[in-house]
Amino acid sequence: MKPPIGRDTRLCMSLSARPGNFGSRFQNHLYEALGLDYVYKSFTTQNLPAAIGGIRALGIRGCAISMPFKEAVIPLIDTLEASARAIQSINTIVNDDGRLTGYNTDYSAVRTLAEQSGLDRGAPFILRGSGGMAKAVAAALRDGGFHNGTILARNAQSGPALAARYGFRWQAAAEGLSAPFLINASPLGMAGADEAALAFTPAQIAAAAVVFDVVAVPLETPLLAAARAAGKRLITGGEVAVLQALAQFELYTGVTPTPAQVEQATAFARTG
Repeated sequence: MKPPIGRDTRLCMSLSARPGNFGSRFQNHLYEALGLDYVYKSFTTQNLPAAIGGIRALGIRGCAISMPFKEAVIPLIDTLEASARAIQSINTIVNDDGRLTGYNTDYSAVRTLAEQSGLDRGAPFILRGSGGMAKAVAAALRDGGFHNGTILARNAQSGPALAARYGFRWQAAAEGLSAPFLINASPLGMAGADEAALAFTPAQIAAAAVVFDVVAVPLETPLLAAARAAGKRLITGGEVAVLQALAQFELYTGVTPTPAQVEQATAFARTG
Protein backbone atom coordinates (compact mmCIF):
# COMPACT_ATOMS: atom_id res chain seq x y z
CA MET A 1 0.00 0.00 0.00
CA LYS A 2 1.21 3.49 -0.81
CA PRO A 3 2.28 5.44 2.29
CA PRO A 4 0.22 8.51 3.24
CA ILE A 5 1.61 11.81 1.97
CA GLY A 6 4.18 13.15 4.41
CA ARG A 7 7.50 14.94 4.62
CA ASP A 8 9.34 12.11 2.83
CA THR A 9 6.93 11.99 -0.12
CA ARG A 10 8.69 12.73 -3.41
CA LEU A 11 7.02 15.01 -5.93
CA CYS A 12 7.15 14.59 -9.70
CA MET A 13 5.46 16.93 -12.13
CA SER A 14 4.92 17.98 -15.72
CA LEU A 15 5.11 21.33 -17.50
CA SER A 16 2.99 21.98 -20.55
CA ALA A 17 1.19 24.86 -22.21
CA ARG A 18 -1.96 22.71 -22.15
CA PRO A 19 -1.72 20.21 -19.26
CA GLY A 20 -3.59 16.95 -19.61
CA ASN A 21 -4.48 14.16 -17.22
CA PHE A 22 -2.85 11.12 -18.82
CA GLY A 23 0.61 11.48 -17.25
CA SER A 24 -0.71 12.29 -13.79
CA ARG A 25 -3.15 9.39 -13.76
CA PHE A 26 -0.63 6.94 -15.24
CA GLN A 27 2.15 7.79 -12.78
CA ASN A 28 -0.05 8.05 -9.69
CA HIS A 29 -1.75 4.73 -10.48
CA LEU A 30 1.64 3.01 -10.62
CA TYR A 31 2.76 4.68 -7.37
CA GLU A 32 -0.36 3.28 -5.72
CA ALA A 33 0.04 -0.19 -7.26
CA LEU A 34 3.68 -0.44 -6.25
CA GLY A 35 3.39 1.22 -2.84
CA LEU A 36 5.76 4.06 -3.74
CA ASP A 37 5.86 7.27 -1.70
CA TYR A 38 5.51 9.60 -4.69
CA VAL A 39 2.94 12.10 -5.97
CA TYR A 40 2.66 13.43 -9.54
CA LYS A 41 0.97 16.71 -10.54
CA SER A 42 0.72 18.57 -13.85
CA PHE A 43 1.37 22.31 -14.16
CA THR A 44 1.64 25.08 -16.69
CA THR A 45 3.74 28.23 -16.37
CA GLN A 46 4.31 31.67 -17.81
CA ASN A 47 7.74 31.82 -16.17
CA LEU A 48 9.87 28.86 -17.27
CA PRO A 49 13.12 29.92 -15.51
CA ALA A 50 11.28 30.27 -12.20
CA ALA A 51 9.55 26.92 -12.67
CA ILE A 52 12.84 25.13 -13.33
CA GLY A 53 14.43 26.94 -10.40
CA GLY A 54 11.61 25.59 -8.24
CA ILE A 55 12.38 22.02 -9.35
CA ARG A 56 15.96 22.48 -8.21
CA ALA A 57 15.23 24.42 -5.01
CA LEU A 58 12.39 22.22 -3.78
CA GLY A 59 13.97 18.88 -4.59
CA ILE A 60 11.27 17.86 -7.04
CA ARG A 61 12.43 14.47 -8.32
CA GLY A 62 11.37 14.66 -11.93
CA CYS A 63 9.51 16.74 -14.47
CA ALA A 64 7.97 15.84 -17.83
CA ILE A 65 8.37 18.61 -20.40
CA SER A 66 5.85 19.16 -23.19
CA MET A 67 5.28 21.76 -25.89
CA PRO A 68 6.37 24.52 -26.11
CA PHE A 69 9.17 24.04 -23.57
CA LYS A 70 11.19 21.13 -25.00
CA GLU A 71 13.95 23.31 -26.41
CA ALA A 72 13.61 26.47 -24.32
CA VAL A 73 14.31 24.54 -21.10
CA ILE A 74 17.76 23.30 -22.17
CA PRO A 75 19.79 26.36 -21.05
CA LEU A 76 18.15 26.13 -17.62
CA ILE A 77 19.40 22.63 -16.71
CA ASP A 78 22.84 21.21 -16.01
CA THR A 79 23.44 18.37 -18.46
CA LEU A 80 21.86 16.29 -21.20
CA GLU A 81 21.78 12.54 -21.71
CA ALA A 82 23.46 11.56 -25.00
CA SER A 83 20.39 11.26 -27.23
CA ALA A 84 18.86 14.45 -25.83
CA ARG A 85 22.16 16.25 -26.45
CA ALA A 86 22.20 15.08 -30.04
CA ILE A 87 18.58 16.12 -30.62
CA GLN A 88 18.74 19.34 -28.56
CA SER A 89 15.20 18.68 -27.36
CA ILE A 90 14.10 17.12 -24.07
CA ASN A 91 10.87 15.85 -22.58
CA THR A 92 12.14 14.75 -19.16
CA ILE A 93 14.17 16.27 -16.31
CA VAL A 94 15.59 14.16 -13.50
CA ASN A 95 16.80 15.91 -10.36
CA ASP A 96 19.68 14.21 -8.53
CA ASP A 97 20.43 16.29 -5.42
CA GLY A 98 19.99 19.56 -7.28
CA ARG A 99 21.68 18.51 -10.52
CA LEU A 100 19.18 18.53 -13.38
CA THR A 101 19.67 16.12 -16.29
CA GLY A 102 17.59 16.24 -19.47
CA TYR A 103 16.40 13.11 -21.29
CA ASN A 104 14.23 12.45 -24.32
CA THR A 105 12.01 9.43 -23.77
CA ASP A 106 10.02 10.34 -26.90
CA TYR A 107 13.12 9.30 -28.84
CA SER A 108 13.29 5.83 -27.30
CA ALA A 109 9.53 5.29 -27.65
CA VAL A 110 9.47 6.27 -31.33
CA ARG A 111 12.55 4.21 -32.15
CA THR A 112 11.02 1.11 -30.55
CA LEU A 113 7.72 1.53 -32.40
CA ALA A 114 9.36 2.24 -35.76
CA GLU A 115 11.57 -0.83 -35.45
CA GLN A 116 8.48 -2.93 -34.65
CA SER A 117 6.56 -1.59 -37.68
CA GLY A 118 7.73 -4.38 -39.99
CA LEU A 119 8.79 -1.89 -42.66
CA ASP A 120 11.92 -2.34 -44.72
CA ARG A 121 14.49 0.14 -43.35
CA GLY A 122 15.08 1.31 -46.91
CA ALA A 123 11.43 2.28 -47.39
CA PRO A 124 10.85 5.97 -48.09
CA PHE A 125 9.06 7.95 -45.41
CA ILE A 126 7.58 11.41 -44.98
CA LEU A 127 7.90 13.10 -41.60
CA ARG A 128 5.60 16.07 -41.13
CA GLY A 129 6.82 18.74 -38.71
CA SER A 130 10.10 20.36 -37.67
CA GLY A 131 9.63 21.21 -33.97
CA GLY A 132 10.88 19.51 -30.82
CA MET A 133 8.89 16.31 -31.29
CA ALA A 134 9.88 16.10 -34.96
CA LYS A 135 13.53 16.32 -33.89
CA ALA A 136 13.10 13.30 -31.63
CA VAL A 137 11.29 11.36 -34.36
CA ALA A 138 13.88 12.22 -37.03
CA ALA A 139 16.74 11.13 -34.79
CA ALA A 140 14.96 7.92 -33.78
CA LEU A 141 14.26 7.02 -37.41
CA ARG A 142 17.81 7.75 -38.54
CA ASP A 143 19.33 5.81 -35.65
CA GLY A 144 16.90 2.94 -36.32
CA GLY A 145 18.20 2.60 -39.88
CA PHE A 146 15.54 4.62 -41.75
CA HIS A 147 17.55 6.90 -44.04
CA ASN A 148 15.28 7.50 -47.06
CA GLY A 149 13.19 10.35 -45.65
CA THR A 150 11.62 13.67 -46.51
CA ILE A 151 10.82 16.35 -43.95
CA LEU A 152 7.53 18.02 -44.84
CA ALA A 153 7.52 21.39 -43.06
CA ARG A 154 6.39 24.87 -44.01
CA ASN A 155 8.99 26.57 -41.82
CA ALA A 156 11.79 27.59 -44.17
CA GLN A 157 14.35 27.70 -41.36
CA SER A 158 13.67 24.72 -39.13
CA GLY A 159 12.52 22.39 -41.93
CA PRO A 160 15.71 22.47 -44.03
CA ALA A 161 17.86 22.51 -40.88
CA LEU A 162 16.25 19.35 -39.54
CA ALA A 163 16.55 17.60 -42.91
CA ALA A 164 20.21 18.55 -43.26
CA ARG A 165 21.03 17.42 -39.72
CA TYR A 166 19.88 13.87 -40.39
CA GLY A 167 20.60 13.52 -44.10
CA PHE A 168 16.98 13.73 -45.24
CA ARG A 169 15.30 15.81 -47.92
CA TRP A 170 13.04 18.80 -47.23
CA GLN A 171 9.89 19.97 -48.91
CA ALA A 172 7.64 22.84 -47.84
CA ALA A 173 4.41 21.59 -49.46
CA ALA A 174 2.82 18.16 -49.86
CA GLU A 175 2.37 18.27 -53.62
CA GLY A 176 4.05 15.39 -55.42
CA LEU A 177 5.07 13.56 -52.25
CA SER A 178 4.12 9.97 -51.44
CA ALA A 179 5.73 7.19 -49.41
CA PRO A 180 4.85 3.87 -47.79
CA PHE A 181 5.58 5.28 -44.31
CA LEU A 182 3.89 8.49 -43.11
CA ILE A 183 4.68 10.06 -39.73
CA ASN A 184 2.96 13.13 -38.30
CA ALA A 185 4.99 14.96 -35.64
CA SER A 186 3.24 18.30 -36.13
CA PRO A 187 0.31 19.72 -34.09
CA LEU A 188 -2.11 18.93 -36.93
CA GLY A 189 -4.93 16.83 -35.48
CA MET A 190 -4.07 17.72 -31.89
CA ALA A 191 -6.87 18.79 -29.54
CA GLY A 192 -7.29 22.54 -29.85
CA ALA A 193 -7.08 24.85 -32.84
CA ASP A 194 -5.79 22.18 -35.26
CA GLU A 195 -8.02 19.31 -34.09
CA ALA A 196 -9.90 18.95 -37.40
CA ALA A 197 -6.79 19.19 -39.59
CA LEU A 198 -5.59 16.21 -41.64
CA ALA A 199 -1.79 15.96 -41.52
CA PHE A 200 -1.51 14.18 -44.91
CA THR A 201 -3.66 14.25 -48.01
CA PRO A 202 -6.10 11.44 -48.80
CA ALA A 203 -3.89 10.52 -51.78
CA GLN A 204 -0.82 10.22 -49.54
CA ILE A 205 -2.76 8.07 -47.08
CA ALA A 206 -4.00 5.84 -49.90
CA ALA A 207 -0.42 5.29 -51.13
CA ALA A 208 0.97 4.46 -47.66
CA ALA A 209 1.36 1.10 -45.96
CA VAL A 210 1.96 2.37 -42.40
CA VAL A 211 0.66 5.60 -40.86
CA PHE A 212 2.14 6.86 -37.60
CA ASP A 213 0.56 9.81 -35.79
CA VAL A 214 2.59 10.97 -32.81
CA VAL A 215 -0.29 13.12 -31.53
CA ALA A 216 -1.66 11.52 -28.35
CA VAL A 217 -4.71 13.72 -27.66
CA PRO A 218 -7.17 12.83 -29.02
CA LEU A 219 -6.36 9.13 -29.32
CA GLU A 220 -8.17 8.97 -32.68
CA THR A 221 -6.91 11.89 -34.77
CA PRO A 222 -8.34 12.70 -38.22
CA LEU A 223 -5.20 11.12 -39.71
CA LEU A 224 -5.64 7.87 -37.80
CA ALA A 225 -9.35 7.74 -38.59
CA ALA A 226 -8.68 8.20 -42.31
CA ALA A 227 -5.86 5.66 -42.31
CA ARG A 228 -7.95 3.14 -40.38
CA ALA A 229 -10.80 3.54 -42.88
CA ALA A 230 -8.31 2.95 -45.69
CA GLY A 231 -7.09 -0.28 -44.08
CA LYS A 232 -3.57 0.92 -43.26
CA ARG A 233 -1.35 -0.33 -40.46
CA LEU A 234 -1.36 2.22 -37.63
CA ILE A 235 1.10 3.36 -35.00
CA THR A 236 -0.57 5.72 -32.56
CA GLY A 237 0.39 8.60 -30.34
CA GLY A 238 -1.26 6.68 -27.52
CA GLU A 239 1.41 4.00 -27.88
CA VAL A 240 4.13 6.68 -27.79
CA ALA A 241 2.55 8.23 -24.70
CA VAL A 242 2.63 4.94 -22.78
CA LEU A 243 6.20 3.99 -23.70
CA GLN A 244 7.64 7.41 -22.99
CA ALA A 245 5.70 7.74 -19.71
CA LEU A 246 6.92 4.31 -18.60
CA ALA A 247 10.52 5.34 -19.30
CA GLN A 248 9.97 8.49 -17.24
CA PHE A 249 8.52 6.47 -14.37
CA GLU A 250 11.58 4.22 -14.37
CA LEU A 251 13.95 7.22 -14.43
CA TYR A 252 12.17 8.86 -11.49
CA THR A 253 11.73 5.80 -9.30
CA GLY A 254 14.27 3.18 -10.41
CA VAL A 255 11.40 0.67 -10.48
CA THR A 256 10.18 -1.35 -13.50
CA PRO A 257 6.47 -2.26 -13.37
CA THR A 258 5.19 -5.52 -14.79
CA PRO A 259 3.44 -5.46 -18.20
CA ALA A 260 0.13 -6.12 -16.41
CA GLN A 261 0.68 -3.13 -14.12
CA VAL A 262 1.47 -0.92 -17.13
CA GLU A 263 -1.66 -2.13 -18.90
CA GLN A 264 -3.79 -1.37 -15.85
CA ALA A 265 -2.22 2.09 -15.42
CA THR A 266 -2.82 2.86 -19.09
CA ALA A 267 -6.47 1.85 -18.89
CA PHE A 268 -6.93 3.96 -15.75
CA ALA A 269 -5.15 6.96 -17.28
CA ARG A 270 -7.38 6.92 -20.35
CA THR A 271 -10.59 7.07 -18.34
CA GLY A 272 -9.89 10.54 -16.97
